[in-house]
Amino acid sequence: MAGRGLPPSRAPDLDGDVRARGAAAAEEMPRVVLNRKRLFGFAVFVASSIAFLYFVLPKIVGLHDAWDRISRGDVSWLVLAAAFEVLSFAGYVALFRAVFVRGDTRIGWPESYEITMAGLAATRLFAAAGAGGVALTAWALRRSGMERARVASRMIAFLAILYGVYMASFVIDGLGLAVGVFPGPAPFAITVVPAIFGAGVIAVFLAGSLLPGDHGRLVGRWTRGEGRLGRLARRVAAAPAAASTGIRTAISLVRTRDPNLLGAVAWWGFDIATLWACFHAFGGSPPTAVVVMAYFVGMLGNTLPLPGGIGGVDGGMIGAFSAFGVPVEVSVVSVLAYRVFAFWLPTLPGAIAYLQLRRTVHRWQAEAQPVPADSTVAAT
Repeated sequence: MAGRGLPPSRAPDLDGDVRARGAAAAEEMPRVVLNRKRLFGFAVFVASSIAFLYFVLPKIVGLHDAWDRISRGDVSWLVLAAAFEVLSFAGYVALFRAVFVRGDTRIGWPESYEITMAGLAATRLFAAAGAGGVALTAWALRRSGMERARVASRMIAFLAILYGVYMASFVIDGLGLAVGVFPGPAPFAITVVPAIFGAGVIAVFLAGSLLPGDHGRLVGRWTRGEGRLGRLARRVAAAPAAASTGIRTAISLVRTRDPNLLGAVAWWGFDIATLWACFHAFGGSPPTAVVVMAYFVGMLGNTLPLPGGIGGVDGGMIGAFSAFGVPVEVSVVSVLAYRVFAFWLPTLPGAIAYLQLRRTVHRWQAEAQPVPADSTVAAT
């Protein structure tokens, strides 16, 4: 698939394409190894986390009627929150297509939905920092016939664009609050410090794009030996070389001005709007810039090794809102209501999409099987 603004692909090689698809078909679908002990442990963790967040925590902060408060929320705002979350998922699908679906491909809108929703469900339920969703997405792309190197490059580009919006929001919102451009309190630790962090991450990624694309090959030439040091050097060089290629791909994609790339903004923006609507549902309305900053600070909890960030994200957001001076009785109920939409809303559709994706890749695998020679002769 030749991307817009990228070097054109070579002439089609039908035999090579069949071999590539056959190799992709041989790869196993990423699965979490589930046994009785792990399932029991996972269920206990989720149940205990939910019990603490929705029953124990409200009592600790003096909200003995938390569920009653949630039930008394303004239904119209809660319906709007659900609609915002659906739009957030739509933005994610649009970004996926902008990055991965370019040129001749098997992946249409239905397949894009299956891959993204299944990946979101994997991210929510199993791995920290989205690792489960990344593995599932990469597997599906390989099964569609995409070359391994292109999958790696586009995956890094996808993450660079998605989290580039995250880091840029840290910088813009943090500094905007700190200097008074945006209304709201501005604690140094959760405005200026995240802004510095975001600017540093952006600088590192932009610097990484300057690394030569053949960096790994050059290191391999310098370390041709089969010793342990040579193998280690080649492995170490492969990661920054792949990252550099992916970042340059992201920059090239942005230069195409594909409107679907705005899906990255929609993914974060509508998810924040869900949280904002939940605050309005329960009578609290912190300044918008405060909602944005507390949201992104809380989202750092996704890096913790917890399924879906349960506990980490919730606690991070509530703590951030408290630092901004938002009454804890409002932030607790609003954040917990938001997490119902953000965490649980995609779970069932994502599980269904996972099963649909399995059927889709089985169909792709059947299509990739070469036609026997005898059948060809008989047909002619």
